[in-house]
Amino acid sequence: MEDDQFIREVNEEMRQDRMEGLWKKYKWVILSVAVLIVVVTAASRGWQSYSEGQAAASGDKFMAAIALSNDGKHDDAIKSLEALSADGYGQYPALAQLRIASEVAKRGDVSEAVAAFDKIAADSSFNATLQSVAKLRAGLLLVDSGSMEDVTKRLGALAEGGEPFRHSAREGLGLAAWKANKLQDAYKWFQAILDDAQSTAGTRSRADVMLKLLAGKGVTKAS
Repeated sequence: MEDDQFIREVNEEMRQDRMEGLWKKYKWVILSVAVLIVVVTAASRGWQSYSEGQAAASGDKFMAAIALSNDGKHDDAIKSLEALSADGYGQYPALAQLRIASEVAKRGDVSEAVAAFDKIAADSSFNATLQSVAKLRAGLLLVDSGSMEDVTKRLGALAEGGEPFRHSAREGLGLAAWKANKLQDAYKWFQAILDDAQSTAGTRSRADVMLKLLAGKGVTKAS
């Protein structure tokens, strides 16, 4: 037992000697790594705090522009949004550009608004969701002012099954077909809304009304 104890003590001393040797040899490396970890952690937290502050400031500016719009001050809202588009943080510059197009439409400049939405829809620097929103907004604006082909060009792909904005896209296509007197096509789109279990209540209700109007014209199925 005494021999075993002696051997353990010798092994422990050897381990301590090796650790001391390693420390003497690599202490500056170890200290540098420790300092680097502290600096990186502090920088990460600082950047997170900065990012949150910048995002909050951009969010406040965006909401202020919306308030101007709600008050009917569309030109002032556009100026504020243009500034946000130039120096905003995160996704706010992209949202600002999308909102600018909406403000132009509210101001009554439909052609200019459609062009602005089309530009966003074609710009790959925007994320896919914002591009789809731009296509949808352009297509819905053209229901009143454009042709069936204009509307289909923008809403056709969005109306396919599984697309997140399919319900609104189908409604826009149905209304455009109604306006163009393509009544069987209109029936197809409104019926597609009712056949989709995920259609919203409002969209479903409006589609049902349109189908009843079509039935009154003798249209009870798609061509």
